[in-house]
Amino acid sequence: MGMARDILRGKIDSSGLLKFVRREDLGGIFIVSCRDKDGNLVWTERQHNLVTNEGLNHLLNVELHATAAITTWYCVIFESDTTILATHTYASPGYTECTSYDEATRPEYVEAAASGQSITNAASKATYTISATKTIYGAALVGGGTAANTKGDAAGGGTLLCAAKFSSSYAVQDNYVLTVTYPASAVDDGV
Repeated sequence: MGMARDILRGKIDSSGLLKFVRREDLGGIFIVSCRDKDGNLVWTERQHNLVTNEGLNHLLNVELHATAAITTWYCVIFESDTTILATHTYASPGYTECTSYDEATRPEYVEAAASGQSITNAASKATYTISATKTIYGAALVGGGTAANTKGDAAGGGTLLCAAKFSSSYAVQDNYVLTVTYPASAVDDGV
């Protein structure tokens, strides 16, 4: 009899590495809605994210290596035309974060408990009250370190869990309100 191929619902690949899920089986969708100062819907974007290598390493370290969990995550919007790469990190995210909003800090990702292998902040969306004319290209989820709630911080030693570049860029202006919802899920492909 051969070695058990399933360990903790993970799989051992042909190179002998333990694989828990495919990258595309772990992640979520950024849903961003923009309303003008009168509350009229201007645009909505839904975009699948990429979980970064840093994010995957964090998840593995927390679950299998007793690394402390990050208890508070923050939503980020960015204003540069950046293609998200698996190698992007909190210290080197590749994008330029948009900090032109009235809120003093990055909005917190306030999630409900996971159910059905899914988790979301739909009941408490991250909100940005835009304070300047900008173009928004995407969103991300960051946490940990010493300054994860600080707008524009990349030096605090945090974790860039995931990010997504939108299908197109979107213009925003003073007093527009953006809300960010991030439902995430993990699935087992059954192989």
